[in-house]
Amino acid sequence: MENVVVWALLATLGTWGLTALGAATVFCFRNPNPKTMNVMLGFASGVMIAASFWSLLQPAIERAEMTLSLPSWIVVALGFLAGALFIWLSDKIVTYVRHKDNHLDKNKRNRILLLVLSITIHNIPEGLAVGVAFGALHANGYTAEALMGAITIAAGIGLQNFPEGAAVALPLRREGYSSKRSFLLGQASGMVEPLAGVLGAAMVVHIETILPFALAFAAGTMILVAVHELIPECQENKETNSYFATMGIVCGFALMMILDVALG
Repeated sequence: MENVVVWALLATLGTWGLTALGAATVFCFRNPNPKTMNVMLGFASGVMIAASFWSLLQPAIERAEMTLSLPSWIVVALGFLAGALFIWLSDKIVTYVRHKDNHLDKNKRNRILLLVLSITIHNIPEGLAVGVAFGALHANGYTAEALMGAITIAAGIGLQNFPEGAAVALPLRREGYSSKRSFLLGQASGMVEPLAGVLGAAMVVHIETILPFALAFAAGTMILVAVHELIPECQENKETNSYFATMGIVCGFALMMILDVALG
């Protein structure tokens, strides 16, 4: 058991590192103009929408069919709606708590909080998935095929984390944060993966049953933030550049779809 936990920790530290590498792209935009950052914001929303389906909802349906007696669509639909409701309630709570604070724009801070929160929540089931993959080695045997399967899952999630790190850091830069602070917050969204990976490996039997709901929950959080916050924000001043930010959405979606489908 100790070996698979250590392997899961090392694997998820790697996926966190790729999140940080993606967040580091913010240093390429030290003095971004609004036009460029609208495209980047659109790109981030496209990444989140694609990841919601191929990284989260599709695996949730497949795992629910394999591990649960309930119909998969019930579990996934409930998880998805619960995730969206969670972000909506979080927004309401943050607004209520800070309603007397006039030092910073409340709408701006809420957007930032919801963005970081949604990506962080999304990384929890991804870390669990890596942990479950390595934890299964303890139960199913340390075969070369099983080990390569676990490594492939970790590598796929890690590569998917690269654009997700950028999806946090670049919108923060657009909101006026410094490149350094945007990077730190962007990479911090992946810090939960090593913790979730260790938990998944240590409790593989129990986690396997709740993972479909957790995956769908994360998808619900990401879709709500992308549709309610990021897409409207990137469409500002679209009269002068009607399709500029929209192409960012399309390109972000396409890139994440390619990574998810090609890497499984």
